[in-house]
Amino acid sequence: MTYSLLQKLITNYPDLAECTASIEQAFEILQRMYKAGGKLLICGNGGSAADSDHIVGELMKSFARPRPLPDAVQHTLRTAFPQDGDKLSTSLQGALPAISLVSQAAFMTAYANDAAPELVFAQQVYGYGLPGDTVLGISTSGNSKNVIHALQIGRALGLHTIGLTGRDGGNMKALCTVAICVPADETAAVQERHLPIYHTLCLMLEEAFFG
Repeated sequence: MTYSLLQKLITNYPDLAECTASIEQAFEILQRMYKAGGKLLICGNGGSAADSDHIVGELMKSFARPRPLPDAVQHTLRTAFPQDGDKLSTSLQGALPAISLVSQAAFMTAYANDAAPELVFAQQVYGYGLPGDTVLGISTSGNSKNVIHALQIGRALGLHTIGLTGRDGGNMKALCTVAICVPADETAAVQERHLPIYHTLCLMLEEAFFG
């Protein structure tokens, strides 16, 4: 079922067929990471910043299917908190840990003002990242300096690195364990192809862990 979601993506967006192998590889990296207890760190600029937040929204809560808490967790909550246990155990949902590095406004403005604006994502990767985690860098050109620096720190610290970018991959392609390079060049056209790709990855992960 999981890989049929990828087939559906290619059916709906035929020009993304050339990205099939890289999307599959990205999924396998993320699946292994989550099985090992890791987390995903995501960054980008402008529309890609919005995409970073969007991805977190799909991973940290139910996307297309229910994600009930395990029975043991529900029992623990009901036992520990008799008054609130039912609400906690039925309202909370299974989550795949993901952090958008673009949404830390206080940190980002302080760091940009006090240190180096182009390292605001790299500093967070350094602070949050552990070996085996993954950095997902989104850049339509593949040349966004702050995204590149985040990927550099990720590689140095033993994190997986995934790129979501345009046709030639830019400078960040060489820094990525896998780069998904969509067949488009103009910013809007690249972004329009990024969304169905990351939706599909999120659906595949949800199917794998909550199916």
